[in-house]
Amino acid sequence: MSTNSSPPTIQLPKDEELVLKVIPMPADCNANGDIFGGWVMAQVDLAGSVLPARYTEGRMATVAVNEFVFKHPVRVGDILSFFSRVTRIGRTSITVKVEVYAERYRTQGQYIKVTEASVTYVAIDDEGKPREISRTTIV
Repeated sequence: MSTNSSPPTIQLPKDEELVLKVIPMPADCNANGDIFGGWVMAQVDLAGSVLPARYTEGRMATVAVNEFVFKHPVRVGDILSFFSRVTRIGRTSITVKVEVYAERYRTQGQYIKVTEASVTYVAIDDEGKPREISRTTIV
């Protein structure tokens, strides 16, 4: 008897912004046929930078991955939706939460959370030194 039950489908977040959608391809797979965790991490870093860019109004760099949780494998052909929200704004840094939801190719319209992360970015000047973030920026 098989115990391979599918994870329950969930609703997409209403309090976060959709910042990226992408479909992983066969070149993004590991030897087991799942998508490389590093590929997912790179996409999360891109997605996570969207909202902080509105505040930093210039260069920024990833300074910390505070948390990264892989909940379910990502497969070739999954339609991945990356949602983000700012969780903290400091003097020079911004932390965001990124949640990744997959629509399996054959069950589109049904979502499962595959990954969640907390990433911190710092505003930097032309020399790469931290610089202050203007808190008056309208998002």
